[in-house]
Amino acid sequence: MNADDEVKRRDRIGSVLAFARRTVPDLRRNAETIEPIEAPGKPGSRVLARIRPMLWRRAATRSIPDAPQPRLAVQLVRNFSIFVLLPTAVIALYLFAFAADQYIVESRFAVRGEVEPMGDVSMGQFSGLIQKNNSQDTHIVTHYIASQAMVEDAEKALNVSKMFSRDEGDYFSRYTGERPIEDLVKYWRKHVQTHIDLISGVITLSVRTFDPADSLAISKHVITRAELLVNDISERAQNDMLAHSREEVEKSEARLRNAHLALNRFRNRWGIIDPAKSATATYTTLMSLQKDKIKAENDLQVLRASSLDDKARSIQTILASLAAIDQQIKQLRDSLTSDNMAIKAPNAAEAILEYEGLQVERTIANRLNESAVMMLERARIAASRQQVYLATFVPPALPHLSLYPRRGEDVFVVFFFFFALWSCGSLLVAGIKDHNI
Repeated sequence: MNADDEVKRRDRIGSVLAFARRTVPDLRRNAETIEPIEAPGKPGSRVLARIRPMLWRRAATRSIPDAPQPRLAVQLVRNFSIFVLLPTAVIALYLFAFAADQYIVESRFAVRGEVEPMGDVSMGQFSGLIQKNNSQDTHIVTHYIASQAMVEDAEKALNVSKMFSRDEGDYFSRYTGERPIEDLVKYWRKHVQTHIDLISGVITLSVRTFDPADSLAISKHVITRAELLVNDISERAQNDMLAHSREEVEKSEARLRNAHLALNRFRNRWGIIDPAKSATATYTTLMSLQKDKIKAENDLQVLRASSLDDKARSIQTILASLAAIDQQIKQLRDSLTSDNMAIKAPNAAEAILEYEGLQVERTIANRLNESAVMMLERARIAASRQQVYLATFVPPALPHLSLYPRRGEDVFVVFFFFFALWSCGSLLVAGIKDHNI
């Protein structure tokens, strides 16, 4: 036997081993039908004889049983009973045998508000603000019902901790007394609940206790306190509106008073009641003096044309008259427009400018005062009516039938929950096992 034949035999044995490694799953399924490799009289028979028992034992140890279905079905039924049926049965036993009946009282109300503009077009923008405030008041009421202040008030008035801890309630659902107020608030929020309809703004109040009378008493107390809160909100809004209107009236009156005092000081300082009328009178006098001056100049020209000497008495009289008229015209012109402070007569231009500014200020102050007084009167009329109020259109009524707990629905929900949980867990475990295989 040459070296080439020996190499070929070794390659042939290596390929057989590689094939055996790749076909381990087939060997597991066909472990009982594996037939030995016949190679009598060949040089590699000793190596195959050593490998064959090892492969046989490995395939036999990992062989799959013939009928795994019965064991798998039993395991599924057992797991389903333990993880689904057993907890569902325990909870059903609690609900039907031990859970106490609880009575629910429902009532419906809404926070209403009158949106009435104050009369001016500019006040129309406040209508949307009032409507937004009405929606905000609805949320204020619901938050107040779930607040610690409401619980403390109900505890003082009704002793709700005793109502929630009655002997009729079971161990898991009743409240245990002598605990901090925060625990009572948590229990209150679970048994006294509110729901807001976002479209209509209607508030639904639901109260759940172990006694119908307790549910009715708590519901009535909550509605009463909520109505007092809404009335307080409305009263505060009205008082704020009246206070703001009074402040505006006081400010406008003070401004109008200051405008009148400024006019009075102006008249005392200038010695003029109305500068415009005084200026008109001064201008009329000035025009009259101009006419007299023209007439005197004409007379002077006539006398001079008659060959009289300038020293003549008549000419001297006319000249003196012209000088006096010129002096008067100069004084009147200076009183109207001159800035010479040495002149005792007031400057009409400055006086008119200052007077007109004071007049404008008085007019504005007068208009503002009239508007503020009108707004105050309207605020008083609006305050005489309740702008925001609580409208209860479904009052609380005494229940006769226990609607909680909903035993059938709760058992179905519990069964579905445990079934879904068990299904997901089983699929996860099966996936992990299949991946390991």
